Amino acid sequence: MVRESGVSMPHKNGPRRKVKIAPSLLSADFSRIAEQIALVEGAGADLLHLDVMDGRFVPNITWGPKIIRDIRPLTQLPFDTHLMIVEPERYVADFAAAGSDSITVHWEAATHAHLLIQQIKKLGVRAGLSLNPATPLNVLDEILPYLDLLLIMSVDPGFGGQSYIPSSTQKLAAARELIDRRGCNVQLEVDGGVHLDNVVEVARAGPDTIVMGAGLFGTAKPALTLERIRALCEA
Repeated sequence: MVRESGVSMPHKNGPRRKVKIAPSLLSADFSRIAEQIALVEGAGADLLHLDVMDGRFVPNITWGPKIIRDIRPLTQLPFDTHLMIVEPERYVADFAAAGSDSITVHWEAATHAHLLIQQIKKLGVRAGLSLNPATPLNVLDEILPYLDLLLIMSVDPGFGGQSYIPSSTQKLAAARELIDRRGCNVQLEVDGGVHLDNVVEVARAGPDTIVMGAGLFGTAKPALTLERIRALCEA
């Protein structure tokens, strides 16, 4: 069940847009995962971001479809599944069946990006494409109109708790301008290193969704942090 929520932010080229906050479970305490999910859901999270890592595309390993299937009954929040894996075409059906509402794959891991995006859409979920920090926006020239979601990585993928790459703000703003100029119905998302001190700057660059992991779960009171983020963005 997708909820219409989010933080209202002005955009220099148009009306205020609702910025959604997506806590990343990569930074959550899995020994208390039901409690952690309930905590951020109660504080007004809009969706949950699920980072899937295989130890090959990135050096870390997280979880597979079973974990997503097991936690699906714990919340009605949409599951925003981010595959940082090689050969994603082999596994997207499993992640869709596990309860993902959207599946994002990496441009750098997709041999046939258009075919893979169509494969995801045929599974009945939203299809996203992610770009690593060093990947330029011009790779989107042909694929952008086919996407439901574009994820700009503001850290190198693989680990939570990294520092935000400053040039990501300009890249994010350029992606916003590109989507708007071409009139594409594509949600823009940013992931990596966003916290209380930089969330306003990031939000003003024009994303529809901000993913936050350590910036939420790494704080003493994640629910209070989420509420403060909303207040900062609305001020």
